[in-house]
Amino acid sequence: MYQLTDVRKYFDKGGQIVRALDGVNLVIEDGEFLAIQGPTGQGKSTLLQLLGGLDRPSTGQVLFDGRDLAKLAENELADLRASAFGFVFQTFNLIPTLTAQENVETALVPLHKSTADRQQMALAALAELGLADRSTHLPSELSGGQQQRVAIARALVKNPKVLLADEPTGNLDEETRDEIVALLEGLWRDRGLTLIIVTHDSTVARRAARTAIMRVGKVSIKKQPENKRPAPVA
Repeated sequence: MYQLTDVRKYFDKGGQIVRALDGVNLVIEDGEFLAIQGPTGQGKSTLLQLLGGLDRPSTGQVLFDGRDLAKLAENELADLRASAFGFVFQTFNLIPTLTAQENVETALVPLHKSTADRQQMALAALAELGLADRSTHLPSELSGGQQQRVAIARALVKNPKVLLADEPTGNLDEETRDEIVALLEGLWRDRGLTLIIVTHDSTVARRAARTAIMRVGKVSIKKQPENKRPAPVA
């Protein structure tokens, strides 16, 4: 699905060049569950943004299904983001003035779905995430775990090929973290998604079959032995 070749991403910060990614080579298979782990400031989120077409590398190739994301026109990249990639963030990124259902519907607007279709699909996604009775609630009326479920429903409502999650449990307590990780793992298994999670939390990273360890903009791969992987969280 993904093939990254000598990917570099540099930023100019106050006249100094920051090497966020410094020669990343990585293959991610279709249907894989990959964790990207490392300390703060090592390039994890930058890598995730490139995988989701939210940014472009300074040099190198980011191939997705054979298409180089760095070379796509902006409208092609926008279409790909709208249809193929689902995004989940640490801060939920819900619109505070919209209900849970309306927040989920926003993911369908670029796909030019009818109002009736958007409503039906959003309600179905919320029901799948256990929030059928919270569809008319504003984010401020929901717990942190419920808000993250709404965000996951928004990411999944368009049936993406890839779910990209940036520290999705970073604002949650341990019990809720385990619930959200179990939910994501279940969705990965049931839907056949490619799931890529950025995390600093080893408990979360151990759920994945492989972990890309990031340090100073470089990647090393740690494969979790099948017989050492924890049982799925109940």
